[in-house]
Amino acid sequence: MSSQFAAGTLVEYAGSRWRVQRALVPPVIDSEWNVRIDASAMKRWSRFVAAKEIAVKKYVVRLSAEERERLETLVRSGKHSARTLTRARILLKADAGEGGEAWSDSQIAKALDTSLATIARTRQQLVEEGFDAVLTRKHSPASARPRIFDGAAEAKLIALACSEPPKGRARWTLSLLEDKVVELNIVAKASDNTIGRTLKKTFSNRI
Repeated sequence: MSSQFAAGTLVEYAGSRWRVQRALVPPVIDSEWNVRIDASAMKRWSRFVAAKEIAVKKYVVRLSAEERERLETLVRSGKHSARTLTRARILLKADAGEGGEAWSDSQIAKALDTSLATIARTRQQLVEEGFDAVLTRKHSPASARPRIFDGAAEAKLIALACSEPPKGRARWTLSLLEDKVVELNIVAKASDNTIGRTLKKTFSNRI
């Protein structure tokens, strides 16, 4: 593209086309396109792009002064998990409220070395669940691993470990117990590590 405009020409994007009008300030040259573009127009265009990016976001971060202070104190202390500190920094950078920095997600991702998905989740959680929820890791009962040995199964395991070992064996080993608890239907499956941890609560150095 090689278009020439008179000095002081203002080039603006309006709707779906470029609009050219006169301006009173000196122009600057866009070296890539070789087009004279007014400096003030460039600034207005940058503000427009930033405002448009904020407007299209469904989850806009707007913090109160108290919330900003809490986040800044949290970040300065550094006495929290990396996850919590990252989320606090994301909120501070994304804050589009009065006094906020209103950074774009791409700017935040680059500055904090985090993913766009993490930033999006943080925004969404703030809007849908509230300020405190963003900084608190939720415990999901469904995500916790169920105990392999409940009270009854654990008692049977201990009794088995204290019983006479198999013929030809001087004592029970974890591998032998691993097979035997399945054979006796004490549990459906258990590793030797799980058996070792379970027995360690009752006695040690006997297997």
